[in-house]
Amino acid sequence: MSSTEFFSIAGYLEAERERVDRELDRILPRERDEPASLHRAMRYSVLAGGKRLRPILCLATGHLFGADEQPLLRIAAALELIHTYSLIHDDLPALDNDDLRRGKPTSHKVFGEALAILAGDGLLTLAFEVMTGPGLIAAESQIRLVHDLAEAIGIRGMVGGQVVDLETTSESPGVSRLQFIHKAKTGAFIRASARAGALAAGASESDLDRISRYGEKIGLAFQIADDLLDVLGSRESMGKAVGKDGVRHKSTYPALYGLEESKRIARHLTDEACESLARYGERAQSLREIAHFLVARQS
Repeated sequence: MSSTEFFSIAGYLEAERERVDRELDRILPRERDEPASLHRAMRYSVLAGGKRLRPILCLATGHLFGADEQPLLRIAAALELIHTYSLIHDDLPALDNDDLRRGKPTSHKVFGEALAILAGDGLLTLAFEVMTGPGLIAAESQIRLVHDLAEAIGIRGMVGGQVVDLETTSESPGVSRLQFIHKAKTGAFIRASARAGALAAGASESDLDRISRYGEKIGLAFQIADDLLDVLGSRESMGKAVGKDGVRHKSTYPALYGLEESKRIARHLTDEACESLARYGERAQSLREIAHFLVARQS
C-alpha cells in the first residue's frame, strides 16, 4: 500500500493550522501592550478562527522544496495577518457591511469603525515587518517575496479586484470581467501564497512557474467554490451571512453559468492545477489534496 493511501487531508490541515495559530499568537503584540485597544482588536480578528489555507499553502510548497522550517512558518503566519486585514476592511459598512465573521461579530461591530480600520492597517504593516526581518531567508528571495505579495494585494490584485467588484454590482460584467474580478480579488493572493513557500526555499524558476500555474488555477477554483457556498451554504456552517450575492445582484459564476456548470468549471480548474504538479509525484500529495479540498469544502 502506498504512503498516499494513509494521507488524511483533515488531519493534515488541522495539524498545520495549529502550528500557524501558535506562531500567530507569538507574533502578535500582547493585549496589555500600548496601545492596548489596537492590539486587542488585532488579536480579536486574527485569533477568531479560520482555516489558515493561505499559510498552509505556503508551508506545503516550502516543504516540497526543502525550506528551513522556522523562517517558513514565520512567512506563512504573515500571510494570515494580510488575509485578516483584508477581511476586517471587507466587512466595513462602506464595503460589504457584514455583522458576522467566523461565527463572531465583525471587528467594527465590537471595536467601532475607526479602530477596525486601524487594526487592519496594523496587521498589514506588521505582516511586512515580519517578512523583512534580517536573515530570515536569502536577501534576493526576500525581495521577490515582498514584491510578489505587494503586487498580489495591491492595485493589480486584491485592491484592484475589489474596486471592479464594487463598480459592477447590479450589472452583468461578462465572462472576461468576472474572471478579472475573481483572479485579482482572490486568486492573486492565493497564487502568491503558494509561491511564497517556494521562494522561501529558493526554488528554481521552472519550479516557480509550475507552482504559479497551480496557484492561479486553485485561486480561481476557490472563488468559484465561495460563490457556490453563498448559494448552497448555511449561516451556521459558513460563520457569516449567506445569500447576499443574490440580494445585491453581484456578478458570480453561479449567476452567469448556473450551479452545475460552475461546479464543473471548478473541478476542471482543480484537475489542471494538479496536472502542473505531475513532475513531483507523491511529494506533492499535500498540494493535490489541498486543491481538491478547496472546491469540496462545505464552509
